Amino acid sequence: MPEICAGGELERRVPNAHLCLRTVSICGILLFLSIACFAAQGPATDNGRRTGRLEGTVSTPGSSSKVHVAGAKVQASGSVTVQTETNGEGEFAFRELPPGAYVLTANAPGLEAEQTVTVGINQAVQVALQLKPSRVATTIDVSATDTAARTTAPTQTVGEKTLRDAPNVNERLETLLPLVPGVVRGPDGHINLKGARNTQSGALVNSANVTDPATGSPAMNLPIDVVSSVEVVSNPYDPQYGKFTGAVSSVETKTGNYEKYHYSIQNVLPRLRDRDGSIVGIGAATPRATFTGPLVRDKLAFTQSLEYRFVRTPVNSLPPLERDTTLESVDSYTQGDLKIGPTQTATVSLAVFPQKLRYMGLNTFTPQPATADLHLRGYQVYAQVRYLTGDESALISQISYKTYDADVSAQSDDPYQLFIETTEGGYFNRQARRTSRLEWQESYQFAPRHFLGTHEFKAGLNYAHSSYDGQQTFLPVELMGVSGLPIERITFTPPTTFGVDQDETAWFAGDHWSPSNRVTLDLGLRFDNDTVTGTTHVAPRAGFILALTNDGKTLLKGGVGMFYDRVPLIYPVFEHLPERTVSILDENGEVSSANEYVNRIGGGLHNPESISWNAAIERQVLERLTIKVAYEQRNTTKDFTVSPVSGAISSVTLLSNTGRDSYREYQVAGRYQSERFTLNGSYVRSRAYGNLNDPALFFGNYPQAVIQPDARARLPFDAPNRLLFWADVSGPKKLTLIPVWDLHTGFPYSPENQFREYVGPRDTRRYPRFSSMDLQVSRPFSLHVGEKRRLQVRAGFGVFNVFNHFNPRDVQNNLDSDRFGEFFNDAWREYRGKFVFQF
Repeated sequence: MPEICAGGELERRVPNAHLCLRTVSICGILLFLSIACFAAQGPATDNGRRTGRLEGTVSTPGSSSKVHVAGAKVQASGSVTVQTETNGEGEFAFRELPPGAYVLTANAPGLEAEQTVTVGINQAVQVALQLKPSRVATTIDVSATDTAARTTAPTQTVGEKTLRDAPNVNERLETLLPLVPGVVRGPDGHINLKGARNTQSGALVNSANVTDPATGSPAMNLPIDVVSSVEVVSNPYDPQYGKFTGAVSSVETKTGNYEKYHYSIQNVLPRLRDRDGSIVGIGAATPRATFTGPLVRDKLAFTQSLEYRFVRTPVNSLPPLERDTTLESVDSYTQGDLKIGPTQTATVSLAVFPQKLRYMGLNTFTPQPATADLHLRGYQVYAQVRYLTGDESALISQISYKTYDADVSAQSDDPYQLFIETTEGGYFNRQARRTSRLEWQESYQFAPRHFLGTHEFKAGLNYAHSSYDGQQTFLPVELMGVSGLPIERITFTPPTTFGVDQDETAWFAGDHWSPSNRVTLDLGLRFDNDTVTGTTHVAPRAGFILALTNDGKTLLKGGVGMFYDRVPLIYPVFEHLPERTVSILDENGEVSSANEYVNRIGGGLHNPESISWNAAIERQVLERLTIKVAYEQRNTTKDFTVSPVSGAISSVTLLSNTGRDSYREYQVAGRYQSERFTLNGSYVRSRAYGNLNDPALFFGNYPQAVIQPDARARLPFDAPNRLLFWADVSGPKKLTLIPVWDLHTGFPYSPENQFREYVGPRDTRRYPRFSSMDLQVSRPFSLHVGEKRRLQVRAGFGVFNVFNHFNPRDVQNNLDSDRFGEFFNDAWREYRGKFVFQF
């Protein structure tokens, strides 16, 4: 989608509407329900006809979870034959079928499924089709309350259509994750899943771990064109999931086309950079091209996607020509899909994702000369083989190898000085990091067994070897007081070089048990071991679904599970990092006192652990309207934290597992679906609370210079109240409109003094309330290219922060500043064009 600036950057602000959040929340929910109920009045008379409904989902095999497939062709053949395609969430529906038996088939490139179902009068039959890589048919009698194939964990999927059509200012996969209730983009720009730091959550691509072994953060970029869906699971009771204490995001890529060639090209025009009404260079250039097609028809499909990104992102409170961070990257993804035989398929891929970020850390109080540059280089080789040992059993073998290197450099070697209103000098940290991970997985899905109901057993094992070699350099830092003179100096010991390796093994077994057609249980057990901590952990999990009514329209879901996190490799080498000395200076700049801090790991390293549980009621209120009321809670202990400890004889910078985090969430959500539009609405009341001194803040990609004593408070990404509404509307003239309205409480922050010491309780003040309405409008066109060929074009535009609401990203939190409490760096309204060429 070419990012064509339709109107430049508008620097006009509108006054912040001082509405009561509770009133807005209630009005929003009532508006959502009113629209849905009004729209539902038309088709509600279907129940008076002698027909039934057949609806369900289509998902893929061979992943850590059932991932829904968009665009699959579904056909029901019986007394009548009808066809449809699955929507962006992999769902399909036939709403007025004469009663009787139907053969239900689903097809996607290289995959298919078949079931026989019986539809009764006024009966809603739910079916879950799982595609298989050969022409294997299963005949199953499905009742109206077939809940066995439904997941017990809180799960939400962003499907292919939403990925393609939703407003996406960065055209990145992670930008759309906040469409999931409970997922927010924090003040540091990172995505926080369900109240967890991004280092606490899991990140999978085709069920392979894609986090950085050194920091634990997600560390892989894919062109969005190759992504089929992304699933967010906050409490995955499937024991195949492990090595996190928060939620997990699971990305599935598209299967290559076995039958015909398909090309797409977009973003061919650059976006100009507008500064105060003048065009000053290029604001962004992000051309992207994707190809898929058969190398050997019906045997071998090939996919290649290549994207170049040059993007300038402004800090709007800085001077016009000194306000941009610059990202330059090349993301390449190559995939081959192979049908080895009637019962065996394979997928092989290579992802390459180098990037360079200039002026990392740029904000209102840190201008370009005082920022750092981050240079990342990485690639991943991946292979998965799926072997069907029977109609409903399969062995899945998978191996991946990933490297991820990071270098941090500065703009100059000038002394780094922290003033109250600004920062001067060259950034104080330099680092070079080399990491790799080799991972092997085996899992086996057994055919259903029938005793005391139906059992679907699954078992597997996982082995991973990770390595980290690095070098860290810290240069002196000076804190400048109100007088403009230095009041404190931080010095460090000489640069250090270090390395560490880690082996991890895991075993798991699970049972998806349906004692009856109204009860489903997920029971699982996972064992984890790693060589850094030298311990083995047992993680039991259990989830359930109970159909409370005979019609299967009211479901009670819940579960409880234990989870153990990984140990990022920057922690075992903590005692080898440069150590600091903090000196207090008098008015003449002389040292009046000094404290030498030695790096120490307190009590050894342990795996953080969490216990999570949830309960939810889902009700199909009307034929097209579903409402959910849910609660979930997570308590994490043994989390990593770092804090300076001053003593009479010696002082230490202590890394320990004494941190504790908690997250609780109340959620009310609704979804209305019709042939022309889908409306989603949710209200989330949450609380994210825990220790604030995350070690990644001081020893990650962008270290902070000053380490104050640790404290417990609301976490930086805590947003207690959040309203989220978004719709997918099929308008007239083939228009697709997707508006998204996100309204939530502002993030917390803490006041500090000129010594960067926090004053008063932590994180009790907040940014202004965040409110943003985004809109994407698009339409397909068909152009003649020659006599027999047509060029498919999708064109449109996006508007971000439609009402230009004041959404600041920086605050002056220093009590000694005349501007204390003022907010800066507003996210102004932006425009984007969209042109996609397909043939």
